[in-house]
Amino acid sequence: MHKKYVVRLTEEERSQLETLVRSGRAHARKLLYGRILLKADSDGPDRWTDERIAEALEVSTATVARERRRYCEDGFEVALMPKKPGKPRRRVLDGRAEAHLIALSCSDPPEGRDRWSIRLLADRMVELGHVGALSHETVRRTLKKTRSSRTSSASG
Repeated sequence: MHKKYVVRLTEEERSQLETLVRSGRAHARKLLYGRILLKADSDGPDRWTDERIAEALEVSTATVARERRRYCEDGFEVALMPKKPGKPRRRVLDGRAEAHLIALSCSDPPEGRDRWSIRLLADRMVELGHVGALSHETVRRTLKKTRSSRTSSASG
C-alpha cells in the first residue's frame, strides 16, 4: 500500500531520537512520538507497518498516521511536541470591562426587577458600549470568578 506521508529521517534526526528514547528523560508523549518516528522511518533499519507500530506501542493506527503527517507537514521539532500549539483565544472582557461588569452587577437592578439576570447584564454592557457583543456565558464565568455577584441569592 502506498503511503501519502513517508517518514525519512536524516542521520542527525535519527541519532537525536535514539538518544532521546534511550535516556527516557522527556515528556511521555515526546518519547512516544520519538519511538513512532523511529519505527516509521522508511530509510531506517526497522521499517515497521503502522499496524505493527500501533500494536507494539499500544496506540491506535490513527495516532501513528497522525505522527507521520505531522512530521511531513510541520517538521521534526513540531512532530515531537506533546501537543500541537493552538490559536490563543482573544479575551472578550479585558480588566476594565470586567470592572464595569462587576460594578454594574452590584448596582441597583432596573425598575420592575428584583435583581440583575445574567442575560440582562450582558445586554446592558453592550448598550453602555463597554463591549461590542457579549455572551451571557461570558458574564456568568466572569461573575463566578469574583464570587461577589449580586445576582446570586447568597453572596459571599
